[in-house]
Amino acid sequence: MSAAEQTDENSREDTRFFGQPWALVHIFGVEMWERFSFYGMQGILLIYLYYSATQGGLGIPEAVAGGIVGAYGGSVYLSTILGAWVADRLLGSERVLFLSAIVIVAGHIALAALPGVLGVGVGLVLVALGSGGLKANATSVVGSLYSAEDPRRDAGFSLFYLGINLGAFMGPILTGILQSSLGFHFGFGLAAIGMTLGLVQYSFGRRKLPDAARHVPNPLPASRYPLMWIIGGAGILLVVVLVLVGAIRPDNLATIVIFGTIIAAVAYFAVILGSRRIDGTERSRVWAFLPLFVTSVAFWSLYQQQFTVLTVYSDKRLDRSLFGWEMPVSWVQSINPVFIIILSGVFAVIWTRLGSRQPSTPVKFALGAIVMGAAFLLFLPFAGGGENSTPLLAIVGILFVFTVAELLISPVGLSVATKLAPAAFHTQMVALFFLSIALGTAISGWLVQFYDPSDEVPYFSILGGIAIVVGLGLLLAVKPVLRLMKGGS
Repeated sequence: MSAAEQTDENSREDTRFFGQPWALVHIFGVEMWERFSFYGMQGILLIYLYYSATQGGLGIPEAVAGGIVGAYGGSVYLSTILGAWVADRLLGSERVLFLSAIVIVAGHIALAALPGVLGVGVGLVLVALGSGGLKANATSVVGSLYSAEDPRRDAGFSLFYLGINLGAFMGPILTGILQSSLGFHFGFGLAAIGMTLGLVQYSFGRRKLPDAARHVPNPLPASRYPLMWIIGGAGILLVVVLVLVGAIRPDNLATIVIFGTIIAAVAYFAVILGSRRIDGTERSRVWAFLPLFVTSVAFWSLYQQQFTVLTVYSDKRLDRSLFGWEMPVSWVQSINPVFIIILSGVFAVIWTRLGSRQPSTPVKFALGAIVMGAAFLLFLPFAGGGENSTPLLAIVGILFVFTVAELLISPVGLSVATKLAPAAFHTQMVALFFLSIALGTAISGWLVQFYDPSDEVPYFSILGGIAIVVGLGLLLAVKPVLRLMKGGS
């Protein structure tokens, strides 16, 4: 038996973590704390940007602030390209994950310690780069714990997703309490502490991960290192120049990220499909990923509005009174993680019990887009209401539907990206899935400019209808997509 086969056999026999390999607990932990800091900070970021100076904010117009948040969120997922490339060509996934966690800590410290726009700029750039590196590589490391045929794979990713949402639940609640009682920078400081705990926890457990997590599948030749540094330096210089001449501004950040992500996605698909390092079966599977990518973009364009339009909606339209006390705006962002925590285990059990009888990945994606579109249509009965007119229970119900849609796409998308990935582009294929999230997230920020609280019907009905149409289109294309997947469903 080869070393790889022995590793697969040992993994299948290791069921100490709710039926999954024990090594999953270490990735579960660092991702939980990373999401605590990420969503804790993001829970108060938008209102920090558009609240007035007397409220402790920066006084940026709401549409511009929403675009900044969308562009930042998109940049997080866009930077997965860099993290994936470094993993596949230079360091391996596990090492990039560890270094990225250090960068995230530095970013949150900058947000907490540096004043005004300077802190926002430095902090968000560092958090975006670090989170991008961590996200793609944490997913890849989880995938290294299973063979392609291991039936626990989707269930394992669902448990991994549970860790993400434990952090996402606690982050906005605790940072919201500190923000409302002590100020925004104390909330940002708590996010920094949370990520530091994650870094410390992971540093003790990382040695127990399999060697496959540190493998560099396509090493960059040493002769090309100088070119790499030249291209990297030129890219940084170009961004600095564009900022200085005013070509990159807060009001056009979302648009820039959208076009940048589209270019990156097209280039990535072209590079992988044109590579001589993949065979015919791998190339077919990459083509099969394309319609899933498009459906994912449609889904995330709506789902990520929890952090843009829904934040504004919660601040102005939602009745947040609880027994005479007004809960912080950021707490609304903890509703979805509660449902994820409850339902992710349910979905994991369902997929495990169904085994080979469970719906195929394209069907899950299609249903996810349709359900997400239906969630937007659920806003329509409350359209046109006045200030604080939407009951909290209504938002809870709508976010429950958000969650069902999310569980049909997000953990399944992470899993299928690792299953369809060519061997030479393992982590970079995961980055492609995150590029769909980057594009959808940036679009969610760009769409803020079209949201009009006085005329909400067109906004929610058009966007909801588009998502439903995309889902129905994928349902009609399930059979040809499955043929292209060649058993990778």
